Amino acid sequence: MTNRIDISQTQPAALAAMMSVEHYLAETTLPTELKELIKIRASMINQCAYCIQIHTEMALKIGIPQQKLFAVSAWKESPLFNCIERTVLALTDEITHVSHAGLSDSTYQKSLELLGEEKLTQAMMQVIMINAWNRFAVATKMKHQEAD
Repeated sequence: MTNRIDISQTQPAALAAMMSVEHYLAETTLPTELKELIKIRASMINQCAYCIQIHTEMALKIGIPQQKLFAVSAWKESPLFNCIERTVLALTDEITHVSHAGLSDSTYQKSLELLGEEKLTQAMMQVIMINAWNRFAVATKMKHQEAD
């Protein structure tokens, strides 16, 4: 395998722009647990091993139970997720799979009802941002550290 580009080396301004959005997201009022579930779910859909590793580690650090993390890929069938988490995961699925059918009116309306405009916008931005990172990490074959 050949080495691929490193955004920090080839286009530091692009990395700075992405990090600017990350700084915004870090300051939002969307609960950290929801942010990490969004990142993990989108990364699973996009098959981004690098981001799955990073965000499952972070989820464990902030106290999301392992059992719940194991169930993220099958969240629709799992009883471990509450109504808000289910809605945010549906939002994540539909935005990540935007080419399938877009964001449905029913998911949008349910998200708006449960989250309100401010947190819905924040959740949408979180989904958009992790999808951008997933695409970059997959395209450049970024690798996480191997477990000991």
